[in-house]
Amino acid sequence: MEIKTIHQLEKQAFKKSHTEMARIGFALFFLVLVLIYSFATSGGVPNNMFLAIAAVFGGYMAMNIGANDVANNVGPAVGSRALTMGGAIVIAMIFEAAGAFIAGGEVVSTIKNGIIDIRAFGDDTDSFIWAMMAALLAAALWLNLATMAGAPVSTTHSIVGGVMGAGMAAAGFHIVDWWTMGRIASSWVISPVMGGVIAALFLFAIKKTIIFKEDKLSAATRWVPIYVALMAWAFTTYLVMKGLSQIWPKVIELVNHLPLVNAEPVGKPSFFVAMMIGFALGGSIYLLVKKWVSDRAPNMENNRNSINVMFTIPLIFAAALLSFAHGANDVANAIGPLAAINEAVKTGGITGTAGIPLWVMAVGAFGIAIGLALYGPRLIRTVGGEITELDQMRAYSIAMAAAVTVIIASQLGLPISTTHVTIGGVFGVGFLREWLDSSSRIEFEIAREKAELEDEKRQLNALKNELTSLQVKENKTMQDYQRITELYRLIDEEEGIIKKTKKTLKKEQKTLYVKRDMIKKIVTAWLITVPSAAVLSACIFFMIKGIMS
Repeated sequence: MEIKTIHQLEKQAFKKSHTEMARIGFALFFLVLVLIYSFATSGGVPNNMFLAIAAVFGGYMAMNIGANDVANNVGPAVGSRALTMGGAIVIAMIFEAAGAFIAGGEVVSTIKNGIIDIRAFGDDTDSFIWAMMAALLAAALWLNLATMAGAPVSTTHSIVGGVMGAGMAAAGFHIVDWWTMGRIASSWVISPVMGGVIAALFLFAIKKTIIFKEDKLSAATRWVPIYVALMAWAFTTYLVMKGLSQIWPKVIELVNHLPLVNAEPVGKPSFFVAMMIGFALGGSIYLLVKKWVSDRAPNMENNRNSINVMFTIPLIFAAALLSFAHGANDVANAIGPLAAINEAVKTGGITGTAGIPLWVMAVGAFGIAIGLALYGPRLIRTVGGEITELDQMRAYSIAMAAAVTVIIASQLGLPISTTHVTIGGVFGVGFLREWLDSSSRIEFEIAREKAELEDEKRQLNALKNELTSLQVKENKTMQDYQRITELYRLIDEEEGIIKKTKKTLKKEQKTLYVKRDMIKKIVTAWLITVPSAAVLSACIFFMIKGIMS
């Protein structure tokens, strides 16, 4: 039996290692293709080797964005079982790549969020190229480490830390805009708190208007179309503002006489325009969902599962739209520095914005898709199920929190991280569930198990003390020896009880609505993302400079 078990373990280990090697092999194959293509197409350009290596770093960064950051878009949908893991990966791959290609923009900011003053480099193009290469590699390495640890972190903060560290290494502390860095640091609190509060409010509203009602189906017929219409409004507004801003001038060219557009035809869509487009689509969605729910409600059971079913399709659309907007915006985290290096290598100049060649955009778009397919499931499981248990209503609340928070923060000028918003939303719905559990059954069980464990430990110590006293006693009687034997038996029993109680306590702690260990791990990763990426980037910059000097 033991030999058979060992054989099964060996078989599983071999299968796992084989799969891991296949993943690594495919990732390396992609990076080799990037290296060959970039080197072959930049022949005759001075420093083209730098550009080729930077392209590899950009591809590596893009894969790590796909492996870590995309989980925030589809994790809640997978955790609530609105989507399967395979379906989520396919949808995210398609819409991430589409967002990057369609709405990624023709020009990108080379220095994310303007955290360093590129004028400090002067005419030292080489140092600028080395700094951008160091920033890319450091951010990618940090994301890789975070993904291995199962911690969802902000890719934007990773590249911010990388650029800051390399900039300081190249030109000193004065190159950093510390006011901007302070605003970014404030997002560590603003983002999760806003996301958590908004998600909890939406979930509480659903519970009050539908779940806590005796006739859930009648309440759902009235309220579900409203909630889905609100989602359509929020996501359309979010998408127009964050995902379509780069292609808005082309939209204006097609519909040249829209009455609500900005006076400047090449500008980005205003909040009012985005909101009106969202309102129009939300109204149409309301009518469609109203009919759909009314037709199906009579054939459904009056329970929570039936209500969850009504949120399934909206969640699938939410995952797709979040992925599209993410691809349009966060692809710049991988290709921004790469575009800067491409511009510096080919023109010899340093610029704050740079055009994006198609091949650079392809590196970002395909890199994100490949990273998601190869290593995305790990973080998707973390976001979707390892922090708190999710169903469709909770996942809906988290998705709404992501869209609404971005809209509010954009209008108020608040710095936020969509990663932190989503994870904050997961925490928010989890803590709301704990608060609504008026019986506090789980917490009561944990307290009781802890008290029992302390009692058993005291009894064990008393037995051990008595045993020690008898063992050192001289002139032992027959009763003493019998008692010693009895004490050994009782100590063994107490140790068994303590072991069993610890196991029960551990099981009860695992059933908490929000896993406290996950909170500690994720918050720690957030706090050290910028400084860790900065230190890594500075070290890599000095290493590159030392090699080239």
